[in-house]
Formats: sequence, structure tokens, C-alpha cells
Amino acid sequence: MRTVTRARRALTTCAAAAAAVVVLAGPALAGVGITGSSGGGDPYFPKAGNGGYQVDNYDLSIRYEPATRAFAGVAVVTAVATTDLAGFSLDLRQFTVRAVTVDGAAASFVKGGQELRIAPTKDVARGRRFVVRVTYDGTTFRPRDDGGSLYGWVSTPDGALVANEPEGASTWYPVNDLPSDKASYTFRVDVPAGKTAVANGDLLSSTTAGGRTIWTWRAVEPMASYLATATIGNFDLTTSRTPAGLLIVNAVDRGLPAAAARRAAASLALQPEMLAFFTRHFGAYPFGSAGAIVDDDSVGYALETQTRPVYSGAPDPGTVAHELAHQWFGDSVTPRRWSDIWLNEGFATYAEWLWGQHRGGPTLQQRFDRAYALPAGDPFWQVALGDPGVANLFADATYVRGGMTLVALKAEIGDPAFGTVMRRWATEHRGGVVSTADFVALASSVSGRDLAPFFRTWIEDRGKPTSW
Repeated sequence: MRTVTRARRALTTCAAAAAAVVVLAGPALAGVGITGSSGGGDPYFPKAGNGGYQVDNYDLSIRYEPATRAFAGVAVVTAVATTDLAGFSLDLRQFTVRAVTVDGAAASFVKGGQELRIAPTKDVARGRRFVVRVTYDGTTFRPRDDGGSLYGWVSTPDGALVANEPEGASTWYPVNDLPSDKASYTFRVDVPAGKTAVANGDLLSSTTAGGRTIWTWRAVEPMASYLATATIGNFDLTTSRTPAGLLIVNAVDRGLPAAAARRAAASLALQPEMLAFFTRHFGAYPFGSAGAIVDDDSVGYALETQTRPVYSGAPDPGTVAHELAHQWFGDSVTPRRWSDIWLNEGFATYAEWLWGQHRGGPTLQQRFDRAYALPAGDPFWQVALGDPGVANLFADATYVRGGMTLVALKAEIGDPAFGTVMRRWATEHRGGVVSTADFVALASSVSGRDLAPFFRTWIEDRGKPTSW
């Protein structure tokens, strides 16, 4: 039903593997009220994210030594307070924090577990923009979630493969690690000359001096933290443009075996056609550039890192289609909570099937029928798609039953209405965050029907649907 590339990982608890607790401080925090919560409110990952502010921009300066895994970072986080703040938290694991300032003034801080608690010298008033600067360093490793899968900043022999889903961004920078808090990003990655650092958005410059190269990338469109990357390796960087003028930036590891390199080249060559195809079905591509990162080191899955998906080894065309479709569904239009992940994976799976049909593969109905042939007692049918639980976040049902739901909806309301729903979903929520309820409301409005019973069957109920 799925490949290891698309399935990602099965998580068994909501917390990533804990690093050793390190406590550092400026002036003591005793008695200081931390009014911004140290959890973001997502029931699947209650320790991830924080309250009291929304981030506008991350400016990340990183110096990395692949040979020793030595990492030194300066993160400048620009945010807006959503309540009066005597203090607030950022998510950050494993590193030693050397200094913190808020609006240029030294701030008190405590680092423990995955939390960096900060108390500025003056309270931050609700509605005010403020700037946090965190200087930190340490040695990176190969973090795993409790399901045993690599994620976050994964050290590799030639650099690092960076893939954060669901809450691994805090393994490499101070962050409000919630999919709902989207921000723009600037990355400055300082690596030994000869190494290539590839991040999201557009390459602004690469400057080499003194045996080192600084790669500067800028992602201006809103991006969820789990979609950020700064992957480092022995990459050949190439650029091209689609017939419509969209820039494609591909980074392919020179260490790929010859046969794998040929497979990767063949799959990536289809990107312009895929982008044009999805644009016809879902509306304009939502970002200023596209492309791919193909690494010869593997985390065992691909990830839709914004504008530049990461692939572990050579991807097949279906995987490339899946990750490109995510640029509309998941990256641009992002679920507010992880329980609605089917809005990512179900939609990308549907788009992958649609592309396969376009290329002469199985039809949408054939894909549906093959999955529906699973017996009613199969565990596949026991996952509630709209609230799968952490253990089933990346299960078959999230992908395949999600795709089936859209095929069934298409049959239910007809092709014209379904096409309108998909285009309006992608365009009206561009750059935003959404819920399943939002999709149900849109589909019901466009079709002129109460679709609550349909979605109750496919999204809320466990068990194999027999009528809808």
C-alpha cells in the first residue's frame, strides 16, 4: 500500500527522544512570570511550540563542520506578542545557549530539556514586535523520534540531511515548533569550501574565502517550521526554468551510484510537466521557485520541505509527484493541528494518483477499488482519518484512505464541483492554516449540499465504509 519513502515513520509517543538536560542562565529567573506558555496546545505534541507570540521571521546563521559535527548558530527571531509577556519560551534541544538578547538588551534565560525560557528586562506589550537573538553551539548527532526514525538535523558523513516532520526543527534552531505559526526565513550556512548547503526559497549568494563558503538562501513565503531545511553535502547544484518561467533548483549528491543518479535525473526531468499539470488542476504554483534535494544518505523517507523536497536516494516519479503536490497541500495550505494530517497526505496521495492516471497508469477508480478490496477486518479500516492518533500519523490510512476520500467525494459531487473545490481550497487558503471543518464547509458550499454525513463516514468513523 505504501513505500518506505512515502510512509515516513510510525510514532509511538508524542515526544522526541530527550537530550540530556542542560541548565544555563543569565540573571536568576526566580519569581519571574513566564506568561507565554511552554507548549503550543497541539494534543499530539503538547511540548512542541509555545504560546504568547507569533513569529514573523527567522534569520539563521550557522557554521558547521561535517568532520567533527561542530555546530555554532545565531538565531534572530522576530515575533509579535499576542499577550503581555513577562517571559516566553522557544523550543531548542541539545545545544548550549551562550547568550540571549531581546531588543538588543541582555535577557535572563534557562535552558532545560527542549525548552529555552526567556525573561526580557522589560515586559513585551501585547501587539508589539520584538526581536530575540540566541547564540548557541554544540555537537550535532542523529536524533530519532520514539518510533526510531531519524529526523531533524541528521548528521551524515559529508554533511547533514535536515527533515523536521513533525517537530524536529528544535534539533537545530530555536523555534516556535507549531505548523500553525508560519514565518519567512533567511539562512546563512557556513561550511568548508567544496560543500554545498541547500535551503528553502531562493539562493541569494555563495561566497568563498579562507577555505569556507557561506551559502545564503531566503524564503519569503510563509513556511511552517517542519518544512525548513538546510541540508549540507557534496551536491551538484543546477538551475533551469519551466516553460512558464518558474525557477527550478536541483541539488543531487555526487555520491549516488551511477544507476541511482540516472533514475534521479529521469524523475527530476518530469518536474516541469508535473508542475504544469498540477497548476491546471489546483491553481497557480504557490511559491517563487521549485526543485529537489537528492541525498545519497538516507533517513528512509522523502519530505516535502518547502520549495525543495528532500529525497533519501533516487526518487521514483510517483514520489516526486507526491512531494510536488505537497507544495499546494501541506506547504502552502497547512493544517493547524497534526490531527488533520490527512489534509496533507491524503491530498498529495490523490494528486500522485491523478498524475499516474495522466501518464497511463491505474485510474483513480482502480486505485480506489484496490484499496477498498481490503477486508473489513483489516487494521487499515480502524484508523479514524480525522484523528488518527500519534501512532498512526504516517500510517497507510492517512495516505491511502485520505486519497480514497477525495476520489469518493469526486464521485459524490461530480467532476465540475470537485474541481472547483480543489482549486478554491488551494487558492483561497494560500499561505494559511486550515482544519478539516474548513474543507467540509467549502465542499458543502460549492456542491450546495450538506456533506456532513459523507465526511462523517470517511473522516470520523472507524470501520470500512459500506454506504455514503
